[in-house]
Amino acid sequence: MEIKIGIQHAPRELVLDTDLDAEGVTALVTGGSDVLTFTDTKGRTVLVPSAKLAYVEIGSPSVGTVGFRG
Repeated sequence: MEIKIGIQHAPRELVLDTDLDAEGVTALVTGGSDVLTFTDTKGRTVLVPSAKLAYVEIGSPSVGTVGFRG
């Protein structure tokens, strides 16, 4: 699942692929935690302070991706 995260006062958005489904991402964002912790499909961890969150765009599952994946 591709997630795009907008952060206040940051010129670029964060884009990551995760194994969470849309309900899992929604639960994580609306859970009321001070820091959101996402783990991408390569095992990297991304921490985002929820107070600085501008938006979270939840994309479609990444099934059917064309190209090399590493």
